Amino acid sequence: MAGKSTPATELEVGDRTIRLTNPDRVYFPGPDGGRTKLDLARYYISVGDGIVRALRDRPCMLHRFPTGVTGEKVHQKRLPASAPPWVQTVRIHFPRFGRHADELRVTELASVIWAVQMSTVEFHPWNSRCTDTEKPDEWRIDLDPMPGVGFEESRRVALVAHEVLDELGAVGWPKTSGHRGLHVYVRIEPRWGHREVRRAALAFAREVERRAPDLVTTAYWRHERPTAVFVDYNQNARDRTIRSAYSVRGVPEATVSAPIGWDELPDADPRDFTMGTMPARFAKLGDPHAGIDDAVFSLEPLLEWADRDERDHGLADPGSPEGPGGS
Repeated sequence: MAGKSTPATELEVGDRTIRLTNPDRVYFPGPDGGRTKLDLARYYISVGDGIVRALRDRPCMLHRFPTGVTGEKVHQKRLPASAPPWVQTVRIHFPRFGRHADELRVTELASVIWAVQMSTVEFHPWNSRCTDTEKPDEWRIDLDPMPGVGFEESRRVALVAHEVLDELGAVGWPKTSGHRGLHVYVRIEPRWGHREVRRAALAFAREVERRAPDLVTTAYWRHERPTAVFVDYNQNARDRTIRSAYSVRGVPEATVSAPIGWDELPDADPRDFTMGTMPARFAKLGDPHAGIDDAVFSLEPLLEWADRDERDHGLADPGSPEGPGGS
């Protein structure tokens, strides 16, 4: 005989009441019985200010795990027609395919918890906002270690990146990826399109590579990359997304993409930032990225570096129409 389904529970989130079905379904298995859908919802409530700051007004792809993180993962751009009328969306157009998608636009914490009710574990926002989705206001430095490379190498590259950012007068906001990598975000003036932001990110990546050639690669093709940390400038291309700050990673350990301070980086261990540990950390320290919207950088110096690389060194953008990426 099939077991009885767990009764739904209701969560008060701001002025909203979210009905959470199957609250006792185990999403993250573990020796202690694992963590449930309700645990996930309570986690996001506990870091509410942080996750809303990371997602606010950005188109957001949802990574859903209807039966838990050991089951099928669903990448969802389009919100279902059954979404409550108060859940807001952003319409994204894909001219190449003649299609569009109405993606989640988080404006309040209740939007996040509604997405959890829809079995969302991970939140992957764009680097632009709904006011103009074609003009990013966020430059993303994604430090992606290749196979055989660990978090220690990512840490060392992040310190080099921090040095270059300081010289540029840019404020970088680091976070763990939830695994072996690190991300650094920089708020930028929303003056340039995705192609130019990516071009600026490539110029920065090349400068980091010059300073740490044994640690860093910017090779476009994966099979050409050595055992090093790839500074993935491609994450600034249109419709590319990265797991947001405070997003849980869809793995049994329930690690979190955790904002940290630069002073924490030397001793940081990504395994320490989990769905279980982050609520107490947030309650004690608040959000290390709280000031991110107040430090805005102009990409002009990096675009000048890109011009220099092309003019003086013959370094074309490999993702440009003239390069192997072609678009």
